[in-house]
Amino acid sequence: MPKFTVNSTRFDPYLGFRFKIKIDGQYVAGLNKCSPLKRTTEVTSWYEGGDASGPHRIPGKTQHAEITLEAGVTHDTTFEDWANKVNNFQGDAAMSLATFRKDIAIEVYNLGGQKVLAYNVYRCWVSEYQALPELDAGGNAVMISTIKLENEGWARDTSVSELKET
Repeated sequence: MPKFTVNSTRFDPYLGFRFKIKIDGQYVAGLNKCSPLKRTTEVTSWYEGGDASGPHRIPGKTQHAEITLEAGVTHDTTFEDWANKVNNFQGDAAMSLATFRKDIAIEVYNLGGQKVLAYNVYRCWVSEYQALPELDAGGNAVMISTIKLENEGWARDTSVSELKET
């Protein structure tokens, strides 16, 4: 099977620097980096009486790794507002259990600006938030804010299909 069904002459895979993250139907401003989507399934070993050939190995529990998003510091408060839903400065009584989890979308684009892949990540919540990086008067780096998202799984959005490239 060819690597690309519509663009059968294409050989190179997609590049990883054209992407967008959508939270609450809005794209995150100044997004710089997104960690990989990763899941790990534990291996469970079991032994059968009378079978000396060693343990049988079967799949166990699956865990989805946290996702880290980094964005340049702007006046967009998306990260801060979401982080405040989990750890509200007004105390635990002000926390909203109804809205602190969100589904997000990760979209990948080709060099022509066409969306070529998308993944939906389910029931995310902010477990870590960094509003500002280390500040250094002698440096010239872009300020980056960071959130770490716990999640309950992800799936490829199959409605996004390969488009004919020109």
